[in-house]
Amino acid sequence: MAKTQKAQLNVRVDEGTARAAREKATARGVSVNRYIEELVRKDTGEAGHTFVEAAADFMKQYEQVFAEETGEGRR
Repeated sequence: MAKTQKAQLNVRVDEGTARAAREKATARGVSVNRYIEELVRKDTGEAGHTFVEAAADFMKQYEQVFAEETGEGRR
């Protein structure tokens, strides 16, 4: 899989917006950077790509649980 180049973007927001972003990111279990990236992708029509990435992250996070449930973790 090809790596995508990352760019650094510094954004200034008021404290209330920053707090809300941190809280939403924490609730979703992602970094603030990832949360903001998902919002921008959604707004620019890249929601499908974001969904696939989120699904892949979910599968990776719960891979062991799925393996145990399906018997693949028992050897």
